[in-house]
Amino acid sequence: MSSLSSHVLDLVSGRPAAGMEIVLWSGEVCLFRGRTNDDGRCPDLAGAGELSPGAYRLEFAVAAYFRAQGVALSDPPFLDVVPIAFGIAAPGPDGKGGHYHVPLLVSPYGFSTYRGS
Repeated sequence: MSSLSSHVLDLVSGRPAAGMEIVLWSGEVCLFRGRTNDDGRCPDLAGAGELSPGAYRLEFAVAAYFRAQGVALSDPPFLDVVPIAFGIAAPGPDGKGGHYHVPLLVSPYGFSTYRGS
C-alpha cells in the first residue's frame, strides 16, 4: 500500500495556490475531494487512505482558482481542469509501499508536474 500527497504552486503570483479544489479518482470512483491550504498543500488527501497498486487521476480546478484570484481568463479558458493520470506500482521486494508526491506548478496557460518525494 502507498500514500499520496500533493503541492500546488501558482506560477503567476509565485506563491502556493491556496484554495484550489483537488479531486482524486480511481477509474470512475471518486476517492477524495478537497481544497489546498494556505501552503498549497492538501493534508486531507491523506484521508483517501492507503492506495493499492493501480491507475489514479488527480484533477486540479485551475480555471476556478485563477478566476478567484482575479486573473482574467478567456472563455472557455485554455486550462480548466488539469488531470494528472499516474500509476502506483506494487510494493518493492521489502514488501513496503512507497509514498507518492504529485506536485503541480501551474499558470493559466501551462503546467508541469513530476514525481516528488
